[in-house]
Amino acid sequence: MLLLAAAWFGPRLLAWDQHRERIAEIAGDRLGRAVTIQGPITLVLLPQPRIEAGTVAIGAAEDGLTVTARALRLQLALPPLLAGRFEPREVTLVGGDISLPWPPHVMPGFRPPYWFGTLDARVEDSRLRVGGLTFEGLNARIASAGATEPIRAEGTASFRRTPLRFSAQLGRAGFDGIAPLDLGLAALGANLTASGLLTPADGFEGRLDVAGPDLAALLPAPAVPFRASGKLTASADLFAADGLSLELGGEPARGAVSLRVAPAPRLDVTLAAGKLDLEGWIAALRAARGAARPVPLGIDLSAEATTLAGVPLRRLRGSALLEGERLALSDVTATLPGDTIVELSGATAGERLELAVHLVSAALRETLSALGLPLTGLDPARLRQAEARFKLGLQEGEATVADLVAALDGARITGGGNWRAGPRPLYGLGLTIDRLDLDGLLDALPAPRAVSAAATGFDLNLRLAADRAAWRGHATERAGLDLSLENGRLALRRLGFRLGEVELLGAGAAQLGATPRLQESSLELSGSSGTALAALLPAALAPLVADRLALKLAGSGTAEALAVTGEGDLGDLRVEASGTLDLVAEKGSGSLTARHPGAPRLLMPWLGDAAAAWLGQGSFSTVATLSGTPATLTAEHLDLVAGTLRGRGQLTLAREGPRPRLTGRFAADTLPLPPLAPRSPMPIRFAGLAALDAELALEAARIEPVGLPPLTEARTALKLAEGTLRLDAIEARLAGGALKGAIMVEGQGSPPRLALDLALEGATIAGPLAETPLDLSAGRVAGEAKLAAIGHSPAALLATLGGTARVEVRDGVLVGLDLGALPAAAALPEMPAAEAALRQALAGGASAFERLVAGLEIADGTLRLADAALATEGGGAAALAGGFDLSRGSLDLRIAARPMAEGPEVALRLSGPFAAPRRLAELSAFLRWRAQR
Repeated sequence: MLLLAAAWFGPRLLAWDQHRERIAEIAGDRLGRAVTIQGPITLVLLPQPRIEAGTVAIGAAEDGLTVTARALRLQLALPPLLAGRFEPREVTLVGGDISLPWPPHVMPGFRPPYWFGTLDARVEDSRLRVGGLTFEGLNARIASAGATEPIRAEGTASFRRTPLRFSAQLGRAGFDGIAPLDLGLAALGANLTASGLLTPADGFEGRLDVAGPDLAALLPAPAVPFRASGKLTASADLFAADGLSLELGGEPARGAVSLRVAPAPRLDVTLAAGKLDLEGWIAALRAARGAARPVPLGIDLSAEATTLAGVPLRRLRGSALLEGERLALSDVTATLPGDTIVELSGATAGERLELAVHLVSAALRETLSALGLPLTGLDPARLRQAEARFKLGLQEGEATVADLVAALDGARITGGGNWRAGPRPLYGLGLTIDRLDLDGLLDALPAPRAVSAAATGFDLNLRLAADRAAWRGHATERAGLDLSLENGRLALRRLGFRLGEVELLGAGAAQLGATPRLQESSLELSGSSGTALAALLPAALAPLVADRLALKLAGSGTAEALAVTGEGDLGDLRVEASGTLDLVAEKGSGSLTARHPGAPRLLMPWLGDAAAAWLGQGSFSTVATLSGTPATLTAEHLDLVAGTLRGRGQLTLAREGPRPRLTGRFAADTLPLPPLAPRSPMPIRFAGLAALDAELALEAARIEPVGLPPLTEARTALKLAEGTLRLDAIEARLAGGALKGAIMVEGQGSPPRLALDLALEGATIAGPLAETPLDLSAGRVAGEAKLAAIGHSPAALLATLGGTARVEVRDGVLVGLDLGALPAAAALPEMPAAEAALRQALAGGASAFERLVAGLEIADGTLRLADAALATEGGGAAALAGGFDLSRGSLDLRIAARPMAEGPEVALRLSGPFAAPRRLAELSAFLRWRAQR
């Protein structure tokens, strides 16, 4: 124990400084370089004899290599040491700082004198500087079999915290100073071998082979096995591997790698492949941000084909630079389906990636289809050409588009938008468009229920503005939409546009979801002329908006009970409405009031210039209690006043079937009928009969046909189906008599057809009927008529009128001649006086008669009298012959009577226009007979 303690502690207590020079000389001879020892020297016997010297410097040789070390160890042989001699077996540098110029001036090496034979040196916990590269934690063994043998080195180190295992062999330099160098390197699971020549002042040139099971361990790349081989050159400031043939995950590729040492370290990788896992590279680059890297890394990728999120890409090119936490992208281009070219560049700022994007497309529809956007039903001529420039900001779960300037199908678009992920994704969009054409993009407005169902899973902030917008042939100006959707609450801050002279403004709020609720929403229309709105309304309603207008609609409530109110002015027409809608059951009810100071002026666009003559002067008003569904609309109580028209009723309009159907009843106090122009060539609008079907019960206390006696207590059943109008079961009082019959109009015929079947009983003539030279001014009338006509105008109907009729008048007065004066005139003794009296009786006056019976045969608008006879008071009689041409308004009528029973008859012939016929007295036969007597 004492011997062991003495062997352990004894040598440490002795002073060895007197051997400093000897030890430095031995180490220098062993290394082939001058060694200077400045620190203390100690001798250790156990467990192995060695000398330890502190603060050692190894002098530079021709190769410029310099070494300083914290300590130098010489392992000694024990027998020579006991004999007082130092025979080192191994030299070890501890805590060394080794600096090797790059490229070397001459071949570097630790070469002992030839008498030492071999070199065996170790380096522990040291630092190695080769040019601008620094390796820490160097632990290596350097050996050489002799001065003419190569130097071999192997060990471990770390380069910027990346652990390395290496092996190297430097051969003997020739007379030109060039030496062979073989290098092996293992790091992060990859193995690299290089063989070549080390040239003084130039560097290294040789061949490189590298392979590994995981490329992601070396680069921000997909985790795939890799293999590469190519040319390797190393100069003063650049290490480069060019012309690399690569295999990445079984796919061939080409590339290059360069490590720049000066002025600042940087690693650049260039890769070109036919196919590339782009999503894997993007994920790797994102994960590599902020990770500790030995040097800044630049990656230049190109691929002929790849995919991103399932979208195929062609001709991908781009560069990425990783420098600490900063990722910069430059010159990135790719071709999407439809030959859409995308160019982008940018860099990260903290956790945010900011990109400048340029997009050009000549077949945008193909691109959108490849992105999975539904284009079914859109016009194939739309969404064709596009170009856009914008700034894109990407952050974890968020994307922002700013400074957007785009052209889409010739329209200029500016603005921006954003998207934020989460349980309720947030979409924000603000766009300004110079010309927005919705035709081909929006066929119809979405149903409110569909909007409510689709808008419950996300939030939205939307602002749209268009200088001009067009849809379905309607052009607007200064259109704007500003709305937000948050937690199912829709806030419409503004909806507005200008259509012609009309301004539309809307605002409101709604809570969407299973039970939608509308809150304080309004819609306003105002303008000096609403003509531009006419195209949006049914043709029948277009005249209502031809003048100035000011309308306001408001609503609030749930979908089951939505309260709506409306009021406004359409010219001089004041309209007020209120009601309740059940959007779930799709039904509603309410009231409507409309008033206008002049009914003829209001109704003139529909009734024409004859409205005033038809309706008379007076105001217009209607009050209705309404209820309905999408298929039906019912006016439970309808009160209507239009000039002299007064009526009330209950009507239902059903929109199911091929045409709308109107049913119900209507009762009028006074029902004026339009004036009749029987010879007008203007076509009657029979086509309007096909607009709807109808079945109505009509009643009127008084019907006032213009120019005809009024009808009272009238009632009929109106039926309209497939363009055919029927007035069945007509009943009315006419001049105290009973009128019955039916009327039928076939409006869809070609030409249209009119048929009448009427019968009159007990009517009383109380005054002149037609105010013509030949007229009835009194009597009791009965008759019947069955008539038919075809044609498009009143004149055509009158010209084609045909049928039969029969008229009987009792106890009447015929104005235009005095049949009762004929016997007295014929009995005058003097022929001149008798002739004059006869002519006077036929020239005017009135004839009272007991009975007038006439049958009428009508064809082509001409009435022919058949079996027409008149029985005068006192037993006299007269025969009527001839007829009336209704289409021309003329007559050819002969009235004949016998003044004396035994004598010939005298006659009055009337021909020409109804209003002023020519009168011809036929007296010659009677006068000749009288003269003969």
